[in-house]
Amino acid sequence: MVNHKGYIVLFLLPTIILFALVYAVSMVILFGTSFTEWSTGLKPVFVGFSNYTRMLFEDTSFKEGFWNTALWVLLQSTLHVLIGVVFAVILNMREFYWKFARTVFMFPNIISGAAVGMLFLCMLNPDFGVVNSFIRLFGNSDYAQNWFMDYATAFLSVTMTWLPYAAVVTILILAEIAAIPDSLFESARIDGASEIKINLFIIIPMLRNIIGTCVILAGTSMLQKMDIIMMTTGGGPGNTTMNLPMYIYKTAFMDNDFGYSNSIGVFLICFGIVFVLLIRYLFRIGSQ
Repeated sequence: MVNHKGYIVLFLLPTIILFALVYAVSMVILFGTSFTEWSTGLKPVFVGFSNYTRMLFEDTSFKEGFWNTALWVLLQSTLHVLIGVVFAVILNMREFYWKFARTVFMFPNIISGAAVGMLFLCMLNPDFGVVNSFIRLFGNSDYAQNWFMDYATAFLSVTMTWLPYAAVVTILILAEIAAIPDSLFESARIDGASEIKINLFIIIPMLRNIIGTCVILAGTSMLQKMDIIMMTTGGGPGNTTMNLPMYIYKTAFMDNDFGYSNSIGVFLICFGIVFVLLIRYLFRIGSQ
């Protein structure tokens, strides 16, 4: 007879096998080939730490991509999450418009990144885009410009394609608020607490764990963001909107340098692990 632990292992076995084949083996290959010079049609040649030396001390494009990625992670972990939390607290007041607002706020998150990129590409088109048309109609036409290809506006334009749309954070926060016992709110109201004080001193402190989780989800999403960047700027102008995922793609498939690309991938994974551990420590996720 197989005991209950045996059944657990048996049921987990397909998942373990799938993880090993799809992720574990790929991770080993990624890490191993990051120490090689490897191009399509050629066998990997071991070069030691030269890829990492080139990446950290010689490659200015990598440095620009890293700082852009780090800044996007910071913005996504702070402003993006803050927007989601504030919107959730407002919706939790259950005013007459809350269901409609929650549904509308979710729309950008159910559209593919490529479609969102095309939408903003049309909106900010320098010739027929609605933004420039509005500026020419009601303002000074000198302010109309190619928003995605101007060095001064490209980074902000790309950022605005995802930063304000924090519906996933809002839904998670709303679910956590719904789990707070109503007795806490009733006791606070009996003691004369206003809705603002209830939000500040009861709801927000009890959301620490879920806010920390949202910070991790939002921040790590920037470590894989590539579709919108590819559809709008391709990392340009120059490297103004280049991030590490986009640079990995460019290095591997455009420069045909898979060994160096994989070393950047290893760096990106390590960066993500450090970020997750840091946020878990700061928010004390999992503790009471």
